[in-house]
Amino acid sequence: MSGMNTHFDLATEHGRNRAEALKSLSLDPALYDAQPPEPMRRRLVLPACLCALILAAAAAGISLYRPDVVRSFAAMVGALPEADPAAMPQAQAERVAERPIGRDPAPAVRDVTGSGLVVAPRMTAVFAKYEGRITQVAVAPGDAVAAGQVLVKLEDAGARFALEQAYAAKTRALLVLAARQIDLTQARALLDRTEALAGRAAASRQALEDARAAMERAANAVAQARLSADDADLAIRMAGERVEELTVRAPFSGTVTRLDARVGDTVLARIDSVRESQSLLTLTDTKTLAIDADVAETAIAALKPGLRGQAVLDGFPDRPFAVTLLRLAPVASAEKGTVTLRLSLTAPPDGIRPNMAARIRIILEETGENRQ
Repeated sequence: MSGMNTHFDLATEHGRNRAEALKSLSLDPALYDAQPPEPMRRRLVLPACLCALILAAAAAGISLYRPDVVRSFAAMVGALPEADPAAMPQAQAERVAERPIGRDPAPAVRDVTGSGLVVAPRMTAVFAKYEGRITQVAVAPGDAVAAGQVLVKLEDAGARFALEQAYAAKTRALLVLAARQIDLTQARALLDRTEALAGRAAASRQALEDARAAMERAANAVAQARLSADDADLAIRMAGERVEELTVRAPFSGTVTRLDARVGDTVLARIDSVRESQSLLTLTDTKTLAIDADVAETAIAALKPGLRGQAVLDGFPDRPFAVTLLRLAPVASAEKGTVTLRLSLTAPPDGIRPNMAARIRIILEETGENRQ
């Protein structure tokens, strides 16, 4: 029995010795602790702090202006909880509660800017009313003309012949009228004698009726002759108007801005010239110029006739002048997203001309909300 105990003690002692030997051969974890040296730790900590500061500032700015974005981002990455207005500062919670879902409200606009062109509302292409050959061009491009001034003279032999024929027809009508008036005088005298004889029973009733019928026929003939004379007067006026229209005159005071008429050219009547776009010249009233400018359609709610502003021309960049909004175009441009304004000019610079480029700025009337 003692022999078995001795054997057990030896085995146990052998196990303890073997465990001590294995422990002496194990690696010391303290010698291999993965800690970087002190300078390396400082170099790693500094970028980490900077990144943390940047992320904190960005999160603060986004949470202030767009809390919905922060909530969406937090829900996506699981890093931020849902914003609780009760946990926010009072002013920020009111902004979050009052902010509508969707687009942020646009800031108050105090002026509207745009660009456009100088236009002449009173501009017309001048045509010849009737066909003719140009015999004189009395103006040149750039000339200032008064209303009624001669611009171009035409010649049409047919129109002058028609006028002469009308005068001849009037002469014939007057001769016929004179003859019919003589017949009427004779018929009246015959009727007077017949009535006198019938009163003394010296003329029959039939003779009296015949005299009265002759008197009526003579009166009708005179009336027809007068109508013929009137028709002759009308023909003279028509032929004379055609001859008069061979002299083309200015319809209003303005400036000749384009001239296409040349001496010797044959021009068509107005109805054909308009169809063929063959005008004699273009006349523009340069004293009543305006500006047509395009502005963003988002500003249309704040615009109304009567608003004032300033304009400057690219040709005169150092000479701004006042403008007044006259009206807005009835439709907006679908392609450009703009609406056109018509503006009147006050004391524009000398030398302003149609089609010059202009930039405008309209001052908006401040509302109570804007003043606050």
